[in-house]
This record gives sequence, structure tokens and C-alpha cells, in this order.
Amino acid sequence: MVEGGHMVIARSLVQALRDAGHTADIIVTPQNPFGRQASAYLATWLTDVSSADGQPIDRVISLRYPSYAVRHPKHVCWLNHTMREYYDLWDRFSGTLSTPGRIKENARRAAIHAADRYLLTRNVSKLFVQSRTIQRRLAMWPELQSTVLYPPAPQRPYRCDEYGDFVLLVSRLTRLKRADLLIEALALSEAREVRAIIAGEGEERAALEQLASARGIGGRVTFTGRLSDAEMLDYLARCRVVCFPPFEEDYGFVTAEAFASSKAVITCRDSGGPAELVQDSVNGLICDPTPQGLASALGCVMTSTNVAERMGAAAFTSSARFSWGDAVSQLTG
Repeated sequence: MVEGGHMVIARSLVQALRDAGHTADIIVTPQNPFGRQASAYLATWLTDVSSADGQPIDRVISLRYPSYAVRHPKHVCWLNHTMREYYDLWDRFSGTLSTPGRIKENARRAAIHAADRYLLTRNVSKLFVQSRTIQRRLAMWPELQSTVLYPPAPQRPYRCDEYGDFVLLVSRLTRLKRADLLIEALALSEAREVRAIIAGEGEERAALEQLASARGIGGRVTFTGRLSDAEMLDYLARCRVVCFPPFEEDYGFVTAEAFASSKAVITCRDSGGPAELVQDSVNGLICDPTPQGLASALGCVMTSTNVAERMGAAAFTSSARFSWGDAVSQLTG
């Protein structure tokens, strides 16, 4: 029951729409268990969004599968992601299956692709995507035209109190977020003095705690669990730098929130959305997705407050390029 970034985007978008004078609300579409996606698509297709409380709904903005299956004459999709197991994560997912399982999932994958292709080309009047990473995943369909529109940071009172003595990682703790890269990096000589705070919950937390203990760095790594908004803003305000090394992330709000807090971001070359926002050595560092690469980047920032301050100032300038006013203008234009 850990909330995903798409709901943070949904709430932030609703607030921005209201701030712009619109009446807006959130409808959560069905999220059925894995293997029952067809029923979720069908239930969404059958959802009536023509009116609410007797008033016509002028526009629908969908964010992720299967919400773009909803029908409305003015339907704009601001795509967060499709079902990744059947797209960019297919090789990783299918490699764990038996031969009969692979045959069954291959058929399901073909059906999902066919449904998505129809819905994103015929059921949606305009398509925006939240990163070039998402746009590349859809390149298999040349007829599908999309515009990249990066989400701004949520409307929160960001601040920068100092450039402290720790690196911060905020994320759901799943394998794709690769918090283990940070732990392995901290065990190397280049990062031997670095202290880290890892915030978030997820199925990998116990394994990550065991890894930190096994590498002999348990005293330098603090696991906080899930943070309140106020606690997260406090950690962002006090950290030296933010580390966010996921694999092919769709977008990653963490980067935008770090920038809004005047903090640079360390990410990896294959991290997807974050690597699109980070300019290497300007508002952060982009390294190889290895413990050695991450350790070197950490050493560069953690040994020099001046480097962190310079890149943090550039990060704050970068955050100003994106605004909710502009997002609302494009989504409702």
C-alpha cells in the first residue's frame, strides 16, 4: 500500500487546476492484481465520466494505465507509464517464467500492446508524456505523436537550511530503485567517510539493512522508514546532496524536489527520467551504474561543500524552468 508518484502528480495537478480557477477532482481507476489487467481496462472503459453531480465534465486528464481507457470527447493523457512488465521490463520479467508461463504472458503482452496502441491513438485526443524515457518506449508506434511535459515539483514549502554531512536517498525500496548501489558504494574507499540516510518503505528494506550490516557500514546508514511531508522537507533542506540511482525511471519526483530545495542530484546514466533533468557537473552528477561510479561521485560532492553549493544553486535555477501554471495551460489548451 505504498503510494506511487502518479498519485502525487494527480493531487498536485488537481491543486494547480483549482488554483487556475477550474473545478477539478481525482477519480481512481481500478487497480486489479497482476494477471487480471483485462478486467481493469474493461472497468475503466465502462466508467461514466460524462458528468458529476448533474454537471457536465468538460475535460478528462488521465495519467497511467489503465486510466487512459476512460472515454470522453476531450480526453488528454499526461502519460506516467504503461505496464512496464510488458514494455521495457519484458526481458527481465519473462526471464523468470517457465515455458508455459512465457507463452501465456506473451499472449497477454500482445493484447496489452494492442489495447494501448488503440487507446493512445484513438481514445485520447492529445498525448503528453512525462519524460523522453516514456516517449522512447512508445517509439514502436510511429503514428503515436506525443509531447514531453515534465511535471514540476509538488506545491510544498521547499527550503535550503545548509549543505550538511549526509547524502539523502528518498524512494520506495524496490529493486528497480537500486538503493543497494548506494550501500555498495559506501563500502568503497572513495566514500568511506560518507554518511547516508535512506528514507522510504518497500519489500527490499530488510535486505538492504542486512547488506549494510554485511558490508560493515551499518553505523553510517540510517533507515528512517516512510517520512511525513514535513520530515522529508527537513531532510532535503539539510542534506549535502540527493542520491537517486533507479533503473529506467519514468520520471522521478525526487529529482524535482531536490532541485526545488537547492540540492544537486547524483544519478546514473541508465536512470531514465532523472538523467534527463540532471546536467552532469552543473546541477548534479551522472555516473556509471556501478558502486565504483557512484562512490567516485559521492566523494566529489561530499569532500567539498563549495561543489555542493555551486551545483545546488544551479539545481534551484533548473527547477524554475517548470511550473504548474505552464503545465495547466498546456493540458487545458
